[in-house]
Amino acid sequence: MTPQQTADHVREGMYANDRAAQALGLAITAIAPGSATVEMTVRADMLNGFATCHGGLVATLADTAFAYACNAANEATVASGFSIDIVAPSHEGDRLTAVAREIQRAGRTGVYDIEVRNQKGALIAVFRGKSYAMKGRQTVPLAADAAAT
Repeated sequence: MTPQQTADHVREGMYANDRAAQALGLAITAIAPGSATVEMTVRADMLNGFATCHGGLVATLADTAFAYACNAANEATVASGFSIDIVAPSHEGDRLTAVAREIQRAGRTGVYDIEVRNQKGALIAVFRGKSYAMKGRQTVPLAADAAAT
């Protein structure tokens, strides 16, 4: 498989088991080695007491883009930490897009930056994730591997 075919395989396999992303209506609209784009429409049930999107859900959107980006090479990788700065509110009906890109990956660790923007291109949040790869474990088994087990 090419690196892009591997990333596409990971997107399909991860999403099939990603109940949180499915429940929130997240769409993984792009994936490539070291990057991913995830979109979410803010629904009424995602609003906090100020009628803006709950910050935890903005973080979940960014974290999901982070997860797909750092697993795109099909090496099981988890978050070892992240930080987020929410710089503007989002509202019901907004279409938020999180774009993740790999900044650095060496050995078992990586660093990823994610920007969340609304449908007008306004910056909503900046997220930085740190990853830890579990060497020797695939994120999504390849068909030949799955058939052998």
